[in-house]
Amino acid sequence: MMWHVDEQDLRAYGRAELAPPLLWSADMHLTACADCRARLAELADQAVLDAGWERLDAELDVPRRGLFEGLLVRLGLADHTARLLAATPVLRGSWLMAVVFVLVMTVLAVHTAGSPRLFLALAPLLPLAGVALSYGPALDPTYEMAVVAPMHGFRLLMIRTVTVLTAVLLLNGLATLALPGYGLMALAWLLPALALTGIGLALTPRLGPVLAPALTGGVWVAVLLAAAVVADGAWRVPFTAGGQGVAAAVAALAAGRLLLARDRFDFSSDRSPFSGPRHGSAS
Repeated sequence: MMWHVDEQDLRAYGRAELAPPLLWSADMHLTACADCRARLAELADQAVLDAGWERLDAELDVPRRGLFEGLLVRLGLADHTARLLAATPVLRGSWLMAVVFVLVMTVLAVHTAGSPRLFLALAPLLPLAGVALSYGPALDPTYEMAVVAPMHGFRLLMIRTVTVLTAVLLLNGLATLALPGYGLMALAWLLPALALTGIGLALTPRLGPVLAPALTGGVWVAVLLAAAVVADGAWRVPFTAGGQGVAAAVAALAAGRLLLARDRFDFSSDRSPFSGPRHGSAS
């Protein structure tokens, strides 16, 4: 033989990527040249080995699913949705343990003081804080992932809100069971909690994911402090039947306002995380 198949052509031949007329020429040559057949076998073995290493690298680089994320996937959620939910800061053990500690200390303080005032004032703030800590570039470690996720910003907001509310309200409910002596009054935090969370979310497009819940919580604390100054039992007003009715109405209004402003919850690269629509987002 006066010539041999070029190594690059041999690699392409081994990958079935060599096109005619070079393919025909290589076929004819390989039938008569033992050296090129041997080189082709070596290159094919190396290609298989390289492909194996690439598959191994890809497998090692894939993030491992945690217990919670795996459970969400088994329940039918898409991989990217489960990943965004599992990475929610307030669903981590440190935050949940902090909430448990606060609630335990509050329940002990209630038993010591003989009044549920502290618990009723604090319990509505925990869901508000939990939802607030789940969004925004400064607080959410998966914010950049959320920006490019094929999901409408409002849908992600609602999924995370429901998840956070479920976790925090469950802990609040368990703490309520430790106050059986106060009857239904020990559950009077629920409607204010929903109202405060709704107000915080409704104000988020205008004030941002940090200032909106901070201002909402501050107003709640200020109202209770002012009521305590006015009269000794005035702090009970938000937890009476009338106060519960007002809280339910406020929660409904906030939900309506939230629904009307849903397009303003899309992520963008501007200063505000919800400052404008993200083109091409999927609902």
